[in-house]
This record gives sequence, C-alpha cells and structure tokens, in this order.
Amino acid sequence: MQIQRTLVFLKPDAVQRGLVGEVIQRFEKRGFQIVGLKMMRLSEAFVREHYAAHKGKDFYEPLVRYVISGPIVAMVVEGKNAVRVVRAMMGETFGSESPPGTIRGDFALSNRYNLIHGSDTPESAAEEIARFFRPDELVTHPEDSLRWLYDMTGTEPV
Repeated sequence: MQIQRTLVFLKPDAVQRGLVGEVIQRFEKRGFQIVGLKMMRLSEAFVREHYAAHKGKDFYEPLVRYVISGPIVAMVVEGKNAVRVVRAMMGETFGSESPPGTIRGDFALSNRYNLIHGSDTPESAAEEIARFFRPDELVTHPEDSLRWLYDMTGTEPV
C-alpha cells in the first residue's frame, strides 16, 4: 500500500504569524489525515541533532538559532505518497522562489524564515517521526475513513 506517514513541523515564524490553522487546513483539505499533533519548544541539542546533516554549512548556525527561537508545531500526516505530496505543497526551500499556491509561495518571502519543515524521504520520515513522537502519541484512523479519500476497491488506493 502506498499510504505513508511523514513528519511536518511548523517553524517559529509560522507559529508567531498565526498560520498554524491555515497550514493544517491545507493538509486536511488535500486529504491527509493528521495522526499526531503537538506544540513544543525544541532544545538546541535536539535541533543540532535533527539538522546534523547540515553541520558545517554556512546556514547551519542561523538555522539552529531560528528553530530554537520559539515554539513549533509538529505533526505527522498520513496519506498516499505523503512524503512527495507534502514536499510539493510546501514549495521550494526559499519562499522567494516558491510558486503561488504552495505554503511557502503564499506566505514566505525570506530565504531563511521558511515556515515549515517536511521529511524528504520515506526513510527520513520514519526517523524524524520517531524523534518527535512516541508511538503512543500517534493515532490510527479507522480504515473505513480512507474510502472517502481514495478508491479502495483494488489492492492499492487510487
């Protein structure tokens, strides 16, 4: 089955600008199910570990300062091809380069304050979900609910 879970978190600028509801609504309207959701303040050590792949790059230190500057809202969304579709909905990394209709294209101009993080592969999604959520913090929606999102008459959701 192509149903995937992916991690999304709304960065401090999205929270402070009051965009949390708007962004969640976009994912729900698209057909994603929210299976985990919480507001949290990330420690510097947590953020450094999360973005360790970027250590040494010129944007790493400013990124760490930015992400620890305020609360974030973390969520796990579930749906068909979730990783790819969520990344497309987010837009390009830099708000100024994101097309209208994407989250960053509609709400961001900065090349640093870019509102949202989303896992980039199914493998990183699994690792990131485990970093942000304990298994008991995630819910499973009734399988019957998928019939309102996909044609479930075959072996794969369409």
